[in-house]
Amino acid sequence: MTPLDSSDNPFFERWTTAEEVPPFDRLKPEHFRPAYARAFAEHEAEIAAIAAASEPESFDNTIGALERSGRALTRIEHVFHLLAGADSTDALLEIERELAPQLARHWNAIHTNSALFGRIDTLKRQADAPALDAEQKRVLERYHINFRRAGAALDPVGKARLAEIVARLAVLGTAFSQNVLADEQAFALPLHGEAELAGLPDFVREAMQAAARERGVDGHVVTLSRSIVEPFLQFAQRRDLREKVFRAFVARGDNGGSTDNKAIIAEMARLRAERAKLLGYADFAHYRLDDAMAKTPAAARGLLDTVWIRARQSALADRDALQAILQEEGGNFRLAPWDWRYYAEKLRQRRCAFDEAAIKPFLDLDRMIEAAFYTAGRLFGLAFTPRADVPAWHPDVRVWDVRVADGGEKIGLFFGDYFARPSKRSGAWMTSLRDQHKLDGDVRPLIVNVCNFAKGAAGQPTLLSFEDARTLFHEFGHALHGLLSNVTYPEISGTNVAADFVELPSQLYEHWLEQPQILRRFARHFRTGMPMPEQLLQQLIAARNFNQGFMTVEYLASAFVDLDFHSLASPATIDPAAFEKETSARINMPEEIVMRHRPPHFGHVFSGDGYAAAYYSYMWSEVLDADAFAAFQDTGDIFDRTTAKRLQETIYAAGGAREPAEAYRLFRGRLPSAAALLKKRGFAEPAPAS
Repeated sequence: MTPLDSSDNPFFERWTTAEEVPPFDRLKPEHFRPAYARAFAEHEAEIAAIAAASEPESFDNTIGALERSGRALTRIEHVFHLLAGADSTDALLEIERELAPQLARHWNAIHTNSALFGRIDTLKRQADAPALDAEQKRVLERYHINFRRAGAALDPVGKARLAEIVARLAVLGTAFSQNVLADEQAFALPLHGEAELAGLPDFVREAMQAAARERGVDGHVVTLSRSIVEPFLQFAQRRDLREKVFRAFVARGDNGGSTDNKAIIAEMARLRAERAKLLGYADFAHYRLDDAMAKTPAAARGLLDTVWIRARQSALADRDALQAILQEEGGNFRLAPWDWRYYAEKLRQRRCAFDEAAIKPFLDLDRMIEAAFYTAGRLFGLAFTPRADVPAWHPDVRVWDVRVADGGEKIGLFFGDYFARPSKRSGAWMTSLRDQHKLDGDVRPLIVNVCNFAKGAAGQPTLLSFEDARTLFHEFGHALHGLLSNVTYPEISGTNVAADFVELPSQLYEHWLEQPQILRRFARHFRTGMPMPEQLLQQLIAARNFNQGFMTVEYLASAFVDLDFHSLASPATIDPAAFEKETSARINMPEEIVMRHRPPHFGHVFSGDGYAAAYYSYMWSEVLDADAFAAFQDTGDIFDRTTAKRLQETIYAAGGAREPAEAYRLFRGRLPSAAALLKKRGFAEPAPAS
């Protein structure tokens, strides 16, 4: 192992790169183990000193000191987790497996430190002291809640068992995500000749050619990247190939052998339930939601049930229409899940008079990035300037300087990593290399968006589907939450908010993509530069709720199974496959639709605790975002500066400085109902009974 004082380890020096961005060109896998070892030791010493301080408790010598501690570890963590997700190697994956239990044990030891919690608890009982401002009181409250929920008040036996549980869960979550990645990397379906390519538009063929080049082969390759799978299922005429791709996609983590995740799911569910019981909760769902905006599983289920009834009715009506088209074309088979997108595209052409292939030439990635930046400029007065001098982890990564417009105050840096590649985990997410805070000087954020768009052929633009463009806006909404953060303490910076509130800034931002003035300005043909024809634009807007029943059903089914798994009080034995079937039967899931995320590849829930018992959050936040956008519509100006300023101050800039309900009331003056969501999804009126 490299010595801890090794002079060639970039983690042991101050970074002199532009904006002190990590020197990615110098970082190697062998740097991480010694860097983590030193950072763990430094952090442990800092925590011991805080816990053993002889001075009476004060905010600064306890909470302030905790906020300043562990900075070397934080710096390493940001870099490692970005690379492990966006540009992994076998060496990094090995280190990730090794480090997961070490990190869990490290943080568990801190959160269950009795002396440290005693100091925090004493301060909490003095929290009304006039010396603390509102932000300090909130930070103190969050520390007290986090330590209590982590088991700080347990007896020694309980703490010991909890330590075992959290370490094991970390190992399992890492294994789960690596298994899914392995299954995704293992699948590549070559297509040969026009017969196998039949029906596929040029943009799909070009994406598959790019995927083939990425793997060092000629021709066209179907991978399990969602940005290739979904358009393939939408356009491919060969039903047998659609079935093969679909089955591989939904079977990630469910193929038997070393990458099968079912045993991992069963063990995680048992351990999470035991953890909740140790902490005094009936089950993990109650434990998780106690610190969320929803507060109880019943509240979350109430919303899901309300939407499910109408979404399922809508999906069944569409199913019948798809079956009719199938039969009109001479099909003598029943509609199957791998047929839905193919026949839905035909139904869209009938109902809405356009197809996805007609739209994509107008949704060039570069112009959609421009659209996202333009919207941020109109709403929040931001300007984005490309930076070529900032190091990045992959040649495809782009970097922008973010400032207040017209040469104003510097905000931070924004990194965009947009293209799918074998080294990248599937999906799209926002993360950071540095979070904003003002604890010791004005620390500017370094914010990252990671996506998996199919890269255009050499010399050709990358064309997006409308859902891809929506994903870009969604993740950029998260990025703005990090960039616009304006708080003193890291604990409440940026996206450090409740899971069912964190999606509000991202889902709200999606609304601007659908606005005619944005589409007229930026939806231009990639060859001619001509704007999208007005008729096509109006058809696109009119069709935004097309197939909404299907999309809502596949999402809700995943949210239900997540809550069901985590509502088990004492799950002695669990068969995840049988459990999935039971949930599907209970909600009367249409046979022609499969959960958007089946449990064996449900990374939101089983790659870590991020959305465990909280996948409902997207729908909960959609209630908020639909109502929040109505605040702009009510003014008659979707860029109304007064409303935008209030939005920035109360939501985007405030981080976790307030309880979510309080923050939303400050913006809107009240809490919303589900009515705006139902209207947005086209479910305002009950669908016909079926």
